[in-house]
Amino acid sequence: MKKQRLIAAIFCGIILAGIAGCGGGASFAEQPPTTAPPPQIGGISGNGVAIGPVTTFGSIVVNGVRYETDGTSFTINDVRGGTQADLKVGQIVTVSGTINSDGSTGTANTVEFDGSVKGPVESIDLTAGLMVVLGQTVRVGPDTSFDDGFTPASLEGVSNGQVVEVSGQFDANGNIVATRIEPKPAGTQFEVHGTISALDSANMMFNLNNLVVDYSTATLDNFAGGQISDGDFVEAKGMTLGGNGELVATIVELESLLPDTNDGDRLEIEGFITRFVSAQDFDVGGVAVTTNGSTVFDGGAASDLGLNIKIEAEGDVDANGVLIAARIDIRRAKAVRATANVDFVDTANNSLVVLGITVTVDALTRLEDKSSADVDPLTLSDVNAGDYIAVRGDEFPAGSGNMQATILERDDADTEVILQGFVESVSDPSYSVLGVTIETNGATVFRDENNAIIPATEFFNRVAINSLVKAKGAELSDTTITATEVKFELEF
Repeated sequence: MKKQRLIAAIFCGIILAGIAGCGGGASFAEQPPTTAPPPQIGGISGNGVAIGPVTTFGSIVVNGVRYETDGTSFTINDVRGGTQADLKVGQIVTVSGTINSDGSTGTANTVEFDGSVKGPVESIDLTAGLMVVLGQTVRVGPDTSFDDGFTPASLEGVSNGQVVEVSGQFDANGNIVATRIEPKPAGTQFEVHGTISALDSANMMFNLNNLVVDYSTATLDNFAGGQISDGDFVEAKGMTLGGNGELVATIVELESLLPDTNDGDRLEIEGFITRFVSAQDFDVGGVAVTTNGSTVFDGGAASDLGLNIKIEAEGDVDANGVLIAARIDIRRAKAVRATANVDFVDTANNSLVVLGITVTVDALTRLEDKSSADVDPLTLSDVNAGDYIAVRGDEFPAGSGNMQATILERDDADTEVILQGFVESVSDPSYSVLGVTIETNGATVFRDENNAIIPATEFFNRVAINSLVKAKGAELSDTTITATEVKFELEF
């Protein structure tokens, strides 16, 4: 069973037939075992596996843990022999190795990446933040990093028919919530992962969500007796689409939804809750998790758990493959955004100020340099006053007017300022967000959630405390923006 199946296990989303997942990679048997003694992690001895998005490099940081990568084996899209340079921030990886007793450092034996889906874009819905790739629905939101090969580096820069690779996590509806999207050249092999439904053995066809796969000429891998069945979790690859849009598969490989871990191994999973019965019985990306009286909750409480809530679960795997959670981190939202020049940087306190807002970064902050300087890895010490940056995150602590960044990207200089957040006060013709006053005037364009232009009177009749609004314009002072456009936003 392939080790990259851990990605499938954590991020496949649902194990029910007809709902897609992800997978691919090299087998556990092929990987050299660690010779180091297992560390004490949270007082329990065991090796560690972490699955989540890359936040930065300089070694590799995943789920807030910095792993040393000297001597690490890298597998990229099923091909062994890759390097750390092949990876990008936001890509979902599986790190296997050891985690030190401090809980924040470790050593990686293997790092593996495989995209969730790779193929041509079939449709794009800018208003809803959705696109369809090879019959798979992809949700684009504040947690999505776009390669700067797109112009602009956002969903607006993606074209119908363009071949892309999506890395992401699956929600309870079987949608891929994208963490990174990359353009790929023509001639790239298509790949899709999911659970077989509507199997037609006579015509050698099956469905993966809304994609029909023709496996009549495919090599079948790992199937007992060469038999495919409904409910099998597979990876299908091919180079072409048939006349009806079906994928003509060259390889179909049976994969496992369960992580290949041993009793007592440490497991850290970031993903969406895809099955929920209670706080003692739920799945994260298809992996069973339970909590108990010793579980520590960060960012919320047990009562906040439910379908499609994004969390990190950390603990030890028991003999039945259930993760006994020592800690549940309810991941913070990313509805707040600011794009502007940096006022100043305070590296001693891991923070900077933009638009008068203090922004804190931590080990979970995804850092990427999209400027011409192209510093890799980008760290806070590389950021200077006057740099043009975009940050996404939330107000933390609540009501503080400060921001905790989940994504920080530096770009080339620009004069456009953007601030998105929850309205604190309104006094026509202005409102405030995070202590910043947004002034509107006769030249300001007002838009609703569907991007339709509306009159200023309608905007101010509708806007209220806690409305989510995005403003674009120019920085009049450290805490004042003159808006050229304001728009109601939907919180994903």
